[in-house]
Amino acid sequence: MLVRLSLFAAALAGVFALSVPAQARDICTLIADAATRTVLHQEGDCETRVTPASTFKVALAVMAYDAGIITSAHEPKLPFKEGYADWMGDAWRQDTDPTMWMVNSTVWYSQRLAEMLGAEKLTAYAQKFGYGNADFSGDPGRNNGLERSWISSSLKISPLEQAGFVAALVDGKLPISAAVMAGAMELVQQGGASEGWTLRGKTGSAYPRQADGNFDRARGWGWYVGWAEKGDQKLVFVRLAQDEQRHQVSGGLRARDELVEDWAGLVGGLGL
Repeated sequence: MLVRLSLFAAALAGVFALSVPAQARDICTLIADAATRTVLHQEGDCETRVTPASTFKVALAVMAYDAGIITSAHEPKLPFKEGYADWMGDAWRQDTDPTMWMVNSTVWYSQRLAEMLGAEKLTAYAQKFGYGNADFSGDPGRNNGLERSWISSSLKISPLEQAGFVAALVDGKLPISAAVMAGAMELVQQGGASEGWTLRGKTGSAYPRQADGNFDRARGWGWYVGWAEKGDQKLVFVRLAQDEQRHQVSGGLRARDELVEDWAGLVGGLGL
């Protein structure tokens, strides 16, 4: 029986057997119709909230466009400064515009947008969009919510809530202007194509915290969240996986590649 996915994603989820590929396990795979919010395929634990990591960039783009901070695919172009997050090397150590931000998944650009919006606006937008727990407080006692609340910290979202947000965005149903939604969607990169479907989405990678506060680098999360189009059909998808041992390639990139590889079988099983 098909399950309805509400606009802000609070549907009850059945728990199905988890697939266990080498070195990682899929926590959730979810496909829903963007227009009707009908869940067409749901496998695994799609209700538990975890960090959104860089998938938050899609919501942040919507917020920043609506607030007038992002004005086009190439404005504002912000200068890189010493001391900014640069662990991805030259790709991050350069002046960056919204398109480059999304392509390179540049953390410091997200931080500057978050600072310009401020915690109050971030929280209000997230609540309006039904984006997870809307908690931008950051790490307890660290006052770092505008730097990393979305990276293994206070902000958490479930796969169902991710799907609800993306469905509302793709179907033009977020409580903001159509122009803002179109502008934000334009920034989201194509991630692959399969069986006539074009997939666009955002990856996300982060590590859980251990009891001592250090990151558990053997159990990293990998997200791929977005939508697929084929003619007039639009589907939203979510893949969330978690490593079972340390891996050199980010969890988000592997989640994306594996979802694209699995896509033909998934939609074929749905008769699409």
